[in-house]
Amino acid sequence: MDDNSQRGDFLQALSKAGVLVFLVAIALVVRSCSFFEAKPTISNTSEIAENTEEFIGNSVTIKSRVIRKIGSSSFTVNDARFFRGEPLVVVNASGVPFNLPSDENIKVQVTGQVRNLVIPKIEQEFNLNIQDEYYKDYINQPAIVARYIVLAPQSGQITQRPEQYYRRQVAVTGEVENIRSPVLLTLDENQLFGGQDLLVLLKAPPKVAINQGQTVSIIGKVRPFVIAEIEQDYDFTWDLNVKRELEVEYGNRPVLVADTIYPS
Repeated sequence: MDDNSQRGDFLQALSKAGVLVFLVAIALVVRSCSFFEAKPTISNTSEIAENTEEFIGNSVTIKSRVIRKIGSSSFTVNDARFFRGEPLVVVNASGVPFNLPSDENIKVQVTGQVRNLVIPKIEQEFNLNIQDEYYKDYINQPAIVARYIVLAPQSGQITQRPEQYYRRQVAVTGEVENIRSPVLLTLDENQLFGGQDLLVLLKAPPKVAINQGQTVSIIGKVRPFVIAEIEQDYDFTWDLNVKRELEVEYGNRPVLVADTIYPS
């Protein structure tokens, strides 16, 4: 073998080694970064309703089913089985209109401050205009003045009827089924809904390692998996062979583009 051939083989081996080192470095970065500082504690609506004084003035996060709409921007929720017990009023103070789910099996996740429903005070403090006549049955009852509201479906509900969720922010909790790369994984679809596994794209690598079989909670936006649009919108660049493989397997299926992810 001549010197040129040996040099070529050496450079090729070095190039492969460099790629391997680069991929390992990415994996290490994935293990050391995060987009979420602390896991929110999910409170029970029944507990808030029964022990209101302990929660008044505090910020809480709930994940619950919607019972009924009130006025133009509020609704009631209830965690209790068969909806027994007093419902909890959620007043939308997020500044963003929120369309309630049409399916009663789809939960919502709400973060806000617990207050007694005294309308003049809430209107003044949160700069709201509340239609009093719709709230007459809930005056002085516990309420959450919500700063953040999102749908909280299961992964199989998204993959079964993705058009309901496209371009919407959601909060999803599920089991990691498959880790495709440092920024691509799938969540188990949950056989109750009969959908496909949900593809998740991480916009930034997490600080804590994510493992197969682990249960995680993710907040992000659902969109169709169109590689050209995703590369452009999020500055991703995939190898041509990887793109072809992903397009075959996930093309035009829903993808959850994650803003935050944390162990659940």
